[in-house]
Amino acid sequence: MKIWTSEHIFNHPWETVTKAAMQKYPNPMNPSVFGVDVLDRGVDTQGRLHSNRLLSTEWGIPSIVKSLIGATRTCTYIQEHSVVDPMEKTFELKSSNITFTNLVSVDERLTYRPHPQDPEKTILTQEALISVKGVSLSSYLEGVMASTISANAGKGREAMEWVIRRLNTEIEELAATARGTIRAPMAAAVTEK
Repeated sequence: MKIWTSEHIFNHPWETVTKAAMQKYPNPMNPSVFGVDVLDRGVDTQGRLHSNRLLSTEWGIPSIVKSLIGATRTCTYIQEHSVVDPMEKTFELKSSNITFTNLVSVDERLTYRPHPQDPEKTILTQEALISVKGVSLSSYLEGVMASTISANAGKGREAMEWVIRRLNTEIEELAATARGTIRAPMAAAVTEK
C-alpha cells in the first residue's frame, strides 16, 4: 500500500472554494473525467449537505502498466461521497474506484477548511491510499499511480481556479445585467419628465 498526501492553500474564502469544488467537472484541465451523475443529494437535520455522485473517468494508465495488469480499457467509475457543513465550515469529499477493484483500489479524501489565520484563504488537505493487488511489481505500480495522482492533483487545483474565475465572471455579468435593468426604467422615467 502507498499513501500519498498533499496540502494546498487557495487564496479564496471557503464558501467560494466549496462552490467551485461542487462544480469542478467538467473542466479543460481534467478531461479524463467525462461524466458526473448525482445519485443522491440531501440536507440532514444538522444542516449538512450530503451528496453521492458517480464519476466516469478515463484513467491515463501508461501502456506498461496496462500490460502488467492485463487491462485493455481504462474507463473507470468512481463513487464519491461529500459532506458540506456550513456551520463548521468544512467540506469533506471521499472517493474510491468501483472498477478494477480486484487489481487496484484508490481511496481518496479531500478536506477543505478556512485557513486558521486568514479567513480569505482555504486549506485543502488531500490523501490517497493506493493498493495494487495480485500482480508482480505491485510496489512499483503503486508508486506510478501515486505520481499520477500527484500530477492530477495539480491539474485539479488549476481546474478549481478556472471554475472560480468562471463563477466570478458569471456574477459580474449578472450584476451588470441587473444594473442595466434597473437603469433602463429610471432613464425612461427621467426622459418622460
